[in-house]
Amino acid sequence: MKVRERSFRSLFTLVNLLAFICLFSGCQNATEPADLVLTGGHVYSMSWDDPGPNGEPAASAPYEVGTDEKVGLWIPDAEALAIRNGIIVAVGSSEEIERLIGENTRVVQLNGATVLPGLVESHGHLHELGEKNAEVDLTGVVTESNIADRLAASLDVPAGTWILGRGWDEAAWANALPNKAFLNELFPNNPVVLRGMRGFGTLGNDAALAAAGLSVNTPDPVGGTLVRGATGELTGVLLNNATDLLNDAIPERTMQQKMAILDYGIDRMLESGYVSTHHAGVRTDYLPAYQTMASSGALRMRVEAMLSVGVVGAPDVAYWASQGPTADAEEMLQIRSVKAYYDGSLGSRGARMVEDYSDQAGQRGLAGEDYGFNEDEVATYMKAGFQVGIHAIGDAGNREVLDFYERTFAMNPEAQANRHRIEHAQVVHPDDFSRFHALGLIASMEPGHAVEDSPWAEDRVGPDRIKGAYAWRTMRQNGVPLLFNSDFTGTDWSFFYGVYAAVTRKKADGTPKGGWYPELAVTPEEAIRAYTVGPAFSSHRENLTGTLEVGKWADVTVLDIDPLNVGLIQPDSLLTGKVLMTIINGNVEYDAANQQ
Repeated sequence: MKVRERSFRSLFTLVNLLAFICLFSGCQNATEPADLVLTGGHVYSMSWDDPGPNGEPAASAPYEVGTDEKVGLWIPDAEALAIRNGIIVAVGSSEEIERLIGENTRVVQLNGATVLPGLVESHGHLHELGEKNAEVDLTGVVTESNIADRLAASLDVPAGTWILGRGWDEAAWANALPNKAFLNELFPNNPVVLRGMRGFGTLGNDAALAAAGLSVNTPDPVGGTLVRGATGELTGVLLNNATDLLNDAIPERTMQQKMAILDYGIDRMLESGYVSTHHAGVRTDYLPAYQTMASSGALRMRVEAMLSVGVVGAPDVAYWASQGPTADAEEMLQIRSVKAYYDGSLGSRGARMVEDYSDQAGQRGLAGEDYGFNEDEVATYMKAGFQVGIHAIGDAGNREVLDFYERTFAMNPEAQANRHRIEHAQVVHPDDFSRFHALGLIASMEPGHAVEDSPWAEDRVGPDRIKGAYAWRTMRQNGVPLLFNSDFTGTDWSFFYGVYAAVTRKKADGTPKGGWYPELAVTPEEAIRAYTVGPAFSSHRENLTGTLEVGKWADVTVLDIDPLNVGLIQPDSLLTGKVLMTIINGNVEYDAANQQ
């Protein structure tokens, strides 16, 4: 094989040399024994230069270029690392690191396991994991009979007890929405609320609608729809912003219940290898729970709470603008960003499009003020120094959000430095990709959404517009930083599934054969960086985390497969990967070997 300009051996020697220099020059008191040593593994520091716009590894990357007969090969740039007081104090060979092992050092023999910088889930809803665990799982239901079967275990609950479910797919049901009649028959004395997979649809029975004060005379809220039958009666389905009218009628949980729900979600994140999550859209219901957990030291992973804007239960704008974003980057709870909503979803045809939906003439979706987007409130947060992430799905939605950022930066130029985001950036007009880069924006996208939407997305937008949808390669070619995430619980939050979808453009069942618009896929390296280096940059913490380097946080994820090489050679095997260990601040927060 031909080795790139800097060979692995020379790069590995450089890493060792830097560790050696640090060892004997007093860096982090590096001659003292480490608290924790990971040794005998395949360590990828991810500290080399970014890949090119088409995914070609940088000259400084530990990558051997393949030949016509053989694909390229990634070679780990270290074997071991040492941690003290929550900081990485050495990265290099097992022999180099051995000198930092003392009497009280915990030594983990990796036996060839792969070590990556700690993974970050950069757009999700932590509370939903715990709430969903306590509710009826409706994932995969396709008929009202399916829903009834799932709810059967709730038939004997006492009258008045709320029955909650979650997971029916609003997109799959968009052309034939369910009706409350069967729920009324099953549960005449119990309020029933069944939330959709993506949060854009909710179904309730008459008891729930009555508890929420909803009737045939209730007007549609801004950006939402109470679906009605032929004679104007409520069908029980609420779409887009109307979902809050029913969801918020559910009895509020106690503080202890809320903290237990968040703790459950943290457990699921830790076992999935994540050291941090960005909770996209925190409202006043769970914000105090986060704050209480953080102040008591009970927050076991890093959380960036993105304050909701323009929705029911949104935190007070004036108060938080006066407080300003979290100043100390070391705090486990960061309140330094906000989440706003510009348009609806593609599946429900609520995403704002430049032209009509291809499968529904006259329909272009809802956006902006019509969807509850408050430009003044978002601009106030930006002026106060907060980073903004704006949900935009349709090509018109994305264009108008770009216009908003451009106007706001013109009035407040210093705000542009805050690395603002567009969440989803799902369908983008060809003329607008370059504007992301020009405005210094980050595209926060979900690989799982692309492959799961593939059976119907082209029907919504047609064969031309679909080429600008879920277009990760096009973003990279335009110099746009990428974040990959799942928007959980709407899809599987597994890192392995995310990388698999990003690399293959296939669903977990392997379809479609050859991938869906595979020219828009990314390489394994690009996908991994979108879970590590990218989030560190987005959070203005690239000097603290995102790579495994001396002086950075000891946030580490250990895997049983090498996703860089498996993703190149046998990408289907990515789905077999398992997380072995999750380390935050040098503390082993998850160890698969110790699980029951």
